[in-house]
Order: sequence, then C-alpha cells, then structure tokens
Amino acid sequence: MSITALILTYNEELHLKRCLESVQALTPNMVVVDSYSSDKTCEIAREAGATLLQRAWENNHSTQVNWALAQLPKDTQWVMRIDADEILTPELIAQIQAILPTLGNEVNGITCYRKMIFQDKLIRFGGVGANVVLRLFRYGHGQSESRWMDEHISVRGPIVHLNGAIIDHNLHSLSWWKEKHRNYAKREAIDLLNLELQFNPTISGENHLAMQTQISFKRRIKESVYAKLPGGARAMAYFFLRYFILAGFLDGRVGAQFHYLQAYWYRNLADQYVALVKRQMKTQKLSAQKAIAQVLDTQV
Repeated sequence: MSITALILTYNEELHLKRCLESVQALTPNMVVVDSYSSDKTCEIAREAGATLLQRAWENNHSTQVNWALAQLPKDTQWVMRIDADEILTPELIAQIQAILPTLGNEVNGITCYRKMIFQDKLIRFGGVGANVVLRLFRYGHGQSESRWMDEHISVRGPIVHLNGAIIDHNLHSLSWWKEKHRNYAKREAIDLLNLELQFNPTISGENHLAMQTQISFKRRIKESVYAKLPGGARAMAYFFLRYFILAGFLDGRVGAQFHYLQAYWYRNLADQYVALVKRQMKTQKLSAQKAIAQVLDTQV
C-alpha cells in the first residue's frame, strides 16, 4: 500500500525539514503545497525530494487541502495529512506499516492521537492531552470539511484507530503564537456568526464524519451549547472546564499559560470580533458578509 504525505506550508523553514524527515520513515512520496513562501521552505522541500506545488493562500485550510487533493495522481492509494510543525512518532509509523496490508477495501480512514507540545512542554491535561484525529485516509474517499475553523478530514466508510501519535511541536516564539491565534480568532468568529445567522451554511459532513465519537461529540457541544452561550461568558466557562474540571492545572506553570491563552484569551478575542461585526451590521445596516469584510477584512 503506497502512501502520499500532504503538507501545507507558508514560511516553514523552521519546521519543514524535521517534519519531512519523520515522514520519510513512512513514505518517500511527499507533496508540499506552498503559499508562496519568502523563506527557504521551497528549497528545503526540493532538497528532501518532495513534489512542490504552489497556490495562493485564501485564509481557509479546507479550500487549500481540497485543492491539493485534486492535484494528486489518480493512482494515489492513501493520503497522510500532516502539518509542517508536526512529526510522526516511530510508534505510529510502525503501527501504520503493520496494519495497512491487513485492511479490507471497506476501511477508508485511520485515526490516531495528536499530542501538543507548548513552549517545549507536553500538555497532558485539560482535555487536550491526546486528541483523536483522522489524518490517514484512502484517496478519493476523504476530503476536508468546508468550515472556517476546526475543520476535519471526513471520509465515507469505516475507520480504524491506532494508539500511536502525531506530535504538534511549534518552535516559534510566544508572540508569534499569539499573532497566529489572532487570525484564528477571526475565523472562529466567522464560524460562530454563521452558526447563529446561517448566512453561509457549512458542510459539516456529520452523516459520514470519520470520527463519530470524539469529533462529532465536540462538534455537537460547540454548536448546541457553547455557541448559544453569551459572548464573553462562554470563553470563561470553557476555560473553567479545561483548567479546573479537566485538571489543566496539573500541567504546571507553562500549562497554565497555555490553557489561559488557548481556552480563554483566544476565544474571548473571537467573541469580541463577533460583537464588532454585529455592531457594524446594526449601525451600518449591512449584511453579515459585508460587515465581516469591513471589520475582519475577510471575504465569505
């Protein structure tokens, strides 16, 4: 069974070599889809023997992933989606190599764990210690959901789960992380506004979403509970859940910083963006799409 690794990049010279080296232990077939980087990303990709494609970034992972999938050769068998700041662990690679030859044609997806390292510390608690993700899927049977935030690969057909892990270990500074999450907050705000106003219904893919347990459960909680709480209050409630109920405090000082920033600060910022867009809609009598374009500088 052949596997093609698919990596999206933009100015990833700090991470890409490490990522590709981990992937090469699984497969020599690597496709890097770059958004016109200005650093050495493309040079690193070529030196590693990866196929390099380029496409302008449209501030949407789903669009980029699905475009990339359409560029792969038709004889591609399996696709491994991995981010440039992630690595495959040897345990996961061994498990994939052992199970792929045994799978029947009805199995179209494989899930594994995704663990996060923040500021060089492994985050173990707060409900994010071992998220389940679907990153390996049979070509032609999976695509990225059409969502602005929290998009996942969905597949048609059965899946299997492996206990190995992908490690997310970003090496950038904390200021870089915060700037990245400011952009994420805009996309989260668009998702929240869309859930409420339905100006552009998303394609959730729930009928055949590959991970019916963890992903679907979290999605239902977000859409039926979290999104309906008052702005600002929901960020505080989510932080309380993560830090106290799910024992995020056990991650220590660095963990406290992570859970505060990722569970409260970033989501509270998204709520502020939601409020700004709604104010613009009301005062200027604009549609949601036009207000989002003016306030968040994003076309939807």
